[in-house]
Amino acid sequence: MKIGILGGGQLGKMLLQAGANYPVETYVMENDAECPAAHLCHHFTKGDITNYDDVYNFGKHLDAVTIEIESVNVDALQKLESEGIKVYPRPSALATIKNKILQKQFYSSINVPSSSFIITQNKNELKYHISFLPAVHKIGMGGYDGRGVVVINNEKQIENGFDAPAVLEKLMDIKKEIALIVAVNEAGETALYPPVEMIFNKDFNLLQYQLSPAAINEKTLWKAEAIALTVVKNFNSPGLFAVEMFIDMADNVWVNETAPRVHNSGHHTIEGNYCSQFDMLWRIMLNYPLGNTGHIMTSAMVNLIGEENCAGKVKYEGLPDLLKIENVFVHIYGKKDTKPGRKMGHVTILSNERQELIHTANKIKHILKVIAE
Repeated sequence: MKIGILGGGQLGKMLLQAGANYPVETYVMENDAECPAAHLCHHFTKGDITNYDDVYNFGKHLDAVTIEIESVNVDALQKLESEGIKVYPRPSALATIKNKILQKQFYSSINVPSSSFIITQNKNELKYHISFLPAVHKIGMGGYDGRGVVVINNEKQIENGFDAPAVLEKLMDIKKEIALIVAVNEAGETALYPPVEMIFNKDFNLLQYQLSPAAINEKTLWKAEAIALTVVKNFNSPGLFAVEMFIDMADNVWVNETAPRVHNSGHHTIEGNYCSQFDMLWRIMLNYPLGNTGHIMTSAMVNLIGEENCAGKVKYEGLPDLLKIENVFVHIYGKKDTKPGRKMGHVTILSNERQELIHTANKIKHILKVIAE
């Protein structure tokens, strides 16, 4: 079976590593011939995943296509789907998710709880919604990994907003942020991973580390699972979906965003769960039985992020000291250059003690530094 991946970064690399267990012929398209996934696939194509012709020509001779990132040409994927090529997720789901405006309207249409919002077409419109502040302004198209999101607390900060179609979301007082990954096969059968609790780097608005399973009570877990299933089933698409959610002070659960692909919040599953998120996506594409999502041990995952004021050829300072710690698994993504806030790898920690996980996760931030030579 010929399966293509649009995007050859770290997610594509980890997906290919999991796919080595299956009888497939793999194809990758990416602009950079030196991308992390280029040397792991059977066939590499240099091309632009946002270009209609590049995407269509890449996929037209394949059996199935999946994505590493949302910013792909949906029109080309729709054409491929119409010609019998399997696309994961379906282009209709991707079109909704990649546009933050359509995504928020989708949550409203299926009656799942999500924060109040206003659609703005340009920065000037923000001055008419001062009473709605504080709020989060999210650009409609193109936001990714913390980019395209700004917090606007007052009238003076309106200038920081986006001068393009965007969503202004009411800022919520939240207790925790969690993510729950849902797998869906062609038959509509589902498998849910235990939710993870996410702790963010406020400077870069990036996931800093996470804990799995999240420390939430049973009733809140049921709410989160029910909401995630409602969201994913209404996309009417097989695939893997990461549903990010807020838990407020009264333990109400609110949908934040959905990612239609393998996701940063599921990296720990490589060592921490019986079936990783990457293996699960292969099972879905190959129409194999869904895997066991149960966790082997409690785990933490720490993002390795480029240090401030460091740009250039990457150097991992403190790696030998990190490798002395038991039950620590290091994943370097193979990016040659670092810059402030860039995700360069991650570390998974396994332990039966939650406090030990938190301690080690914080310790890693001081041991390993991603700097420039």
